[in-house]
Amino acid sequence: MESTAVEAKLTHEGYDDSEPEQVTARARLRIAELLERPFDIRSLALTGLFILAVFYTIYYLRSVLLPIVLALLLSYLLRPIVRGLARIKIPTLLGAALILITLLAAITLEISALATPAAGWLAKAPDGLRELEYKLLPMKRSMAEVAKASGEIEKIATPDSGSKMAVEVKRHPITETLYVRTPEFVTSSVLLLILLYFLLAYDGVFIGKLIKLLPTLSDKKRAVSIAQEIESQVSRYLFTVTIINCCLGLAVGTTVGLLGLRNPVMWGALVAILNFVPYLGALTGIICMTIGAVLSFDSLGYALIFPAVYLAFGTLEGNFITPKITGSRISINALAAILALLIGGKLWGIAGMILAVPSIGILKIIFSYVPSFKPFVILLGDESEGDLGKNKPG
Repeated sequence: MESTAVEAKLTHEGYDDSEPEQVTARARLRIAELLERPFDIRSLALTGLFILAVFYTIYYLRSVLLPIVLALLLSYLLRPIVRGLARIKIPTLLGAALILITLLAAITLEISALATPAAGWLAKAPDGLRELEYKLLPMKRSMAEVAKASGEIEKIATPDSGSKMAVEVKRHPITETLYVRTPEFVTSSVLLLILLYFLLAYDGVFIGKLIKLLPTLSDKKRAVSIAQEIESQVSRYLFTVTIINCCLGLAVGTTVGLLGLRNPVMWGALVAILNFVPYLGALTGIICMTIGAVLSFDSLGYALIFPAVYLAFGTLEGNFITPKITGSRISINALAAILALLIGGKLWGIAGMILAVPSIGILKIIFSYVPSFKPFVILLGDESEGDLGKNKPG
C-alpha cells in the first residue's frame, strides 16, 4: 500500500525512472515515508535478530557457502572463455574441462615458483624481526623509550628468566593453523572445482530452471534482466580488475627488481593478489614491502624507496586507471567498501575480504530492481557513478 502511494505521488509530480536524479528523489521520498511511520520496537528487535541469525548462519556454514560464492564469481570470469571456445566448435563440457585444467596448471606453476622465496622469508623471519627492531631504533621518539626497550630486552635475555622457556615450548602458530585448516581447505577446494565445472559446462541451465519456477511473466522478465545484468556487470568487473591487478603487480615487481630488491616475482605476485582487497590490501602490501626492504638493505633511506614506488603505482592505479576503465561497474562508495571488507574478513577471513566488494555489487544490482530497496542502492552507490538501476522496471 505504501509503495503504491509513493508511486502515485511521484507519477503525479512528473517523476520518471529514466534519470538517476529522479531515482534518487524516489528513494528519498520512500525514506521520508518510512520515517513517518510509528516506531515499533518489537519489529525492530525482530529485524535485528533476523540479521544476526543470517550473519551467524553465513559464518557457521562458511566451509560450504564460501566455495559456492567463489565458484559463482569465477564462473562469471571464465564463462566468456567457454562461450568463445563454443564458437570454434569446442563443446562446453570439453571447454570447461580444458579451462579448469589450464587454471590448475597455472596455479601449480605459480605456487612452485613462489614456494622457495616465500619459505626463505619465513625461515629468517625471527632473526629478521630482531634486525628490523635494531634498524628502527633511531626512529624512536625519545631516548627514554629506547632505554626502556633495552631494559626489557636485557630482562628477557637473563638466563634465570622463567618465561623464556615457556615461550620456546609453545607450538608454532602457523604450523598449528595449517594442521587444523588443511582438511577443510582440501574439501572446500574440491567442492569449488566441482561446482565451477558444472556452472561452466551447463551455462544458463540453472538460471533457466529457476525462472521456470516463477509464477508470473513479469517476474520471469525481471529475473532474466537481473541475471543478465549481474553476469554482464560482474564478468566485466572481474575481468577488468584481474587485468589491472596483474599489470600493477608486473609494474611494481619489475621496478623493485631493477632497484635491487630480491625475489621481484614474489613481490609482484603479492601486489597483484593483495590489490583484490580494496584499501586494506594496498596498505598491507606497503607494510610488507617496507619490512622486506628494510631487512634487505643497510640504508634505511634507500629501503624506503621501495614502499614509495608501491605507493606511487597504487595511487596511479586506484585514482586514475581503475576508475577510468571500470566506470560504474560494481561501484561502491568507500565507507560501504570498508564495512564490507571488515564484515567479510570477520566472517570468512582473507577470502571473505576478496569476495566482499563483488558480492555487495551483486546485491546492489538486485536491489536496483526492487522499489522498496532503492534507498540501499543510494547508500551503497558511489557519487561519481551513474545509477545502476536507472533503467530498471519498478
